Amino acid sequence: MKIKTLLFILVVLLLGARGLVAQTAPDSALLILAKEDNTLLIVDPATLKVTARLPVGPDPHEVIASPDGTTAYISNYGGGRYNTLNVVDLAAKKVLSTIDLGDLRGPHGLAFVGGRVWFTAEVAKAIGSYDPATKKVDWIMGTGQNRTHMIYVFPDLNRIVTTNPDSATVNILEKTGGGAATKPSSGEWNETIVPVGRGSEGFDISPDGKEIWVANADDGTVSVIDLASKKVIDTLAANVKEANRLKFTPDGKLVVISMISKPNVAIFDRVTRKEVKRLEVGTGAEGLLMQPDGSRVYVACSPDGYVAIIDLHSFDEVGRIEAGHDPDGLAWVGH
Repeated sequence: MKIKTLLFILVVLLLGARGLVAQTAPDSALLILAKEDNTLLIVDPATLKVTARLPVGPDPHEVIASPDGTTAYISNYGGGRYNTLNVVDLAAKKVLSTIDLGDLRGPHGLAFVGGRVWFTAEVAKAIGSYDPATKKVDWIMGTGQNRTHMIYVFPDLNRIVTTNPDSATVNILEKTGGGAATKPSSGEWNETIVPVGRGSEGFDISPDGKEIWVANADDGTVSVIDLASKKVIDTLAANVKEANRLKFTPDGKLVVISMISKPNVAIFDRVTRKEVKRLEVGTGAEGLLMQPDGSRVYVACSPDGYVAIIDLHSFDEVGRIEAGHDPDGLAWVGH
């Protein structure tokens, strides 16, 4: 009788422990950076509740999560004053270490592809790759452009795209040799510089891999680049002055643009190139994140201290997450 009782208690304890693990390491999470607070917020997207606030920084601007959801990387920008990345254990909700990038000052845009962290370095006019396995920066490539700010790395590691706001350009880097891209340094790279509008910053690649859309903050236009020809095929008079970020919906049908000026969010139809809706979600909008299932887009309203949630079926604002002072960089964990 005593043995049965002990076994029952053990089963209960094990089930309880599993429940605790599920609470501390959810299947999905929203990551928010509060720049002025030097804080990373971890949010449960189901309840919209903040489950952790972790001290990071200084001046954390962008955040990216590893595909397995275990680790986040944060760029400490400072307009070029800083040269570090923070590493965060997302399951343990603990800041692990700081990566010193040396002379690669002004890290900003981030991507996690092929087991590596890719980053821009504005002051150095360069991009780089950090290998978490060796804990070293294993590749650096100069762009020759001013304020190389955001980065996109293709899954096959054979193409990289950056935007350069002060040069009003987009860089398209293409690998020309070295076989399969197991390492960035395993081949040679060709660079194509594509002139776009002034203040080219926020951009995205269409899900079918055929187009690059670039929001030009100074001009208020959107440049559409054909990836095959590497040329601008359309310039939209989009009225998106002070545009900050641009994202495609996962199905590739819509393009969402955030603006620091009002109204703050514009939604465009990719095929017709026409505006579908414009919303005012605050006094200024910066970071932009698409939920992987395409149901929502999250908008960091930096001056207002919250992240607005827009339903992509109704195109209405459906909620807000209080996010401290100056929220900006956003990332998604899980699927």
